[in-house]
Amino acid sequence: MITVSPFVLFVPLPSTHNSIVSLSPSPSPSSQHSFPKERKKAMERLNSKLFVENCYIMKENERLRKKAELLKQENQQLLFQLKQKLSKTKNHDGSNSNDNLCSSSSASGQS
Repeated sequence: MITVSPFVLFVPLPSTHNSIVSLSPSPSPSSQHSFPKERKKAMERLNSKLFVENCYIMKENERLRKKAELLKQENQQLLFQLKQKLSKTKNHDGSNSNDNLCSSSSASGQS
């Protein structure tokens, strides 16, 4: 299992373009005998690089998903507190400021 530090946002990996280009067959007939082994090794290297990159992406995705969930909860709590304050103000003033909040929050997809 690969351990990824939560502080690493992105680790650039070596370009895989060279590995892909090296997969083309050599024009020399003498080297075509070893072509399948070379191609297999090149594909294994490319697969390993892509696997590691995928692990970093999945780990970062998991971290961002958790952060988004926490931000959503915080947003809902703040909206609830704001509605409570406006409700208290409305009870004292008799104003319709809470109606504006409800229409703007439903337009943005918040409930």
